[in-house]
Amino acid sequence: MNSCEVQFRCDATVDDFIDVIEAQNRKYIPAIYVLNKIDSFSIEELDLLYRIPNAVPISSGKEWNLDELLEVMWDRLNLVRVYTKPRGRLPDFDEPVVLKGNKCTVEDFCGKIHKSLIDDFKSALVYGLSVKHQPQYVALSHKLQDEDVITILKK
Repeated sequence: MNSCEVQFRCDATVDDFIDVIEAQNRKYIPAIYVLNKIDSFSIEELDLLYRIPNAVPISSGKEWNLDELLEVMWDRLNLVRVYTKPRGRLPDFDEPVVLKGNKCTVEDFCGKIHKSLIDDFKSALVYGLSVKHQPQYVALSHKLQDEDVITILKK
């Protein structure tokens, strides 16, 4: 923009103005601030660190508070873990398929595994919070929830 006239009809900040101008080039992503070396702080300083929004204090050397960091990561980044269960075997709880919270349908899951699964898809057998009955047959449009277990049935 070489020359323009700007009118504000609200109490806008400089950041609001830049967001409007750069709307096509600007994208906000979720973030978590990990504050390391909490083993060298006093209790009073640690209380101050816990007040920082979107921050998790940890000590990687002494492995303090790593469980909270994992919990916050799954929650704030809106990730969904889906476990696979091959027919006739136990579920594989070691390596989940991780989906984004807004793309967690059975179709998204199949696309993440292999694109040909969608073409050969018959139904899916799902265990977990996303279904009423354990297990339940579902279609491609079914939305999965965190820690669901799925078996894909092909034609």
